[in-house]
Amino acid sequence: MARQERAIRTRRVILEAAGAVFDEHGYTATTISMVLERAEVTKGALYFHFPSKESLAQAVLDEQMPFGAVPPQSCKLQEVVDMTFAFGQRLLGNSLLKGSVRLAVDQCAPSGVDHSGPFRQWADVLVGLLERAREQGELLPTVVPRQTVEMLVGAFAGIQLMSRALTDRDDLAERVSVLWGHILPSIAVPGLLPCIDREPDRGLRVLAALDKADTERAVVDTPGR
Repeated sequence: MARQERAIRTRRVILEAAGAVFDEHGYTATTISMVLERAEVTKGALYFHFPSKESLAQAVLDEQMPFGAVPPQSCKLQEVVDMTFAFGQRLLGNSLLKGSVRLAVDQCAPSGVDHSGPFRQWADVLVGLLERAREQGELLPTVVPRQTVEMLVGAFAGIQLMSRALTDRDDLAERVSVLWGHILPSIAVPGLLPCIDREPDRGLRVLAALDKADTERAVVDTPGR
């Protein structure tokens, strides 16, 4: 059990180091030696988990989805909004997520690295939420969930790239707020618009709520309580 836990920790350390290096240098310029130096692990430890640079890049890409986790909301449109703000907030400080995002738009990655995966996965998750929103009467009757989601995913990818280029993502939350200011009136029923929170600090508040819930859960699960 201890060996297994150690292997899990080592794998995570390697992934986080790889994410940072891929973010800083892109796929082509990144070398295994750079990742080894950043992770401070042996070559054998890295190759035990990842037999090639391609497999390492794929693993970094595959870690992206959990970073969109948010508390469930009765209003599914609010939940979709929250996912974008939470993802953007995590993107400011998480090296693994930064590397995953860069790889997703890095056209120099070889064909063996599926950088389209995160786009398809995000679309599938968000389509499910929009379909539930439609069932609950939150959407205008003209909305086609798949079309709306693909536009949203593409727009979000674009604004985070623009934010990184212009301000190193310092203004990403404001840009996400503006994005929703344009999208929501075209998809949400008018009576719902004042109820949806799209303030720039929404991501901070969503993550704070998650942290509070995790802390309360840990207290409940503590033996002897």
